[in-house]
Amino acid sequence: MSTVLKYFSVYILSGIKFIFGPALGIIAYDLPIVAVIALTALGMMTTVYLFTFFGDPIRRFLKKFRKTERKVFTSRNRRFVKIWRKFGLKGVCFLTPLILTPPGGAILINVLGTKKALIIKWMWISAILWSTIICLLASYVEGFRDMIQLSN
Repeated sequence: MSTVLKYFSVYILSGIKFIFGPALGIIAYDLPIVAVIALTALGMMTTVYLFTFFGDPIRRFLKKFRKTERKVFTSRNRRFVKIWRKFGLKGVCFLTPLILTPPGGAILINVLGTKKALIIKWMWISAILWSTIICLLASYVEGFRDMIQLSN
């Protein structure tokens, strides 16, 4: 696989499910840790920007194809509101890479009407923090795996 495709796959996967980027980039592809940290944060933030600035038009477009009206009070919606009330903006941004996934966290925050500047600010902080932590952990796991292989 070409190097560009490896970097691109880390970037794309980080926008869908955050933890896949570092796992793929460091453990599977053995890419430089600084590059994987940057690509992981950028992948997540691309998704966040997409849903923050284009979420309403996307929702309106998809609504045209729905045959029935969606229920407002579903167990999933209640769970999102419970998370929002319990943790607030900073908490949801902090949990997004680990639990909610970048699309899930971005949708939740935007639906509840938070200012776009605050969303971007706290999501960047969360993306950089978690990409660094997860990449360092993946690097440690890979180093541990190499150490075990050398001892055999």
